[in-house]
Amino acid sequence: MAKQLIIALFLSTLSVNCLAIELKTDDLAPLFKTKTHEGNNFDLASRKGKWTVLYFYPKAETPGCTKQACAFRDAIKSIRALDADVFGISADEVSELSKFHKKHNLNFTLLADPKVEIINAYGAKMPVIDMSKRWTFIIDPSLKIRTINNKVDPIKDADEVAKKIKTLKGA
Repeated sequence: MAKQLIIALFLSTLSVNCLAIELKTDDLAPLFKTKTHEGNNFDLASRKGKWTVLYFYPKAETPGCTKQACAFRDAIKSIRALDADVFGISADEVSELSKFHKKHNLNFTLLADPKVEIINAYGAKMPVIDMSKRWTFIIDPSLKIRTINNKVDPIKDADEVAKKIKTLKGA
């Protein structure tokens, strides 16, 4: 009986994830409000009129996530030169993000999603565990999703984002 219950719970978790709405390019980005690594309020709606990069990552201080964050730190000038800004999102608490931000001298904002609501809204949740997949979204000034990368290389993501925004703005 216990084995059947565990199997039923596992299958229901999978089916919930399969029922999530899959976002596509040209969809409006799901709006959200959350806290930054500094504990300040963040509202995606306030980004209207600006290019926005949302990159989802599994966990602060893990090797791939650290490489990705440092790559965005190192490429931030070229991204901001395109009138865009970067926001990293994970299921970490504000206190964890604050330490991660400070330790690696990050120069962009990290967003906390400990209840995994934003991660779910963007379809980026890992099955079974409350962590994000490594996905990157580029959102245009009208808050439409212009690019979804669900095969992110943490080291190359920042440079690829800058190239893609430049292409999108030239189109």
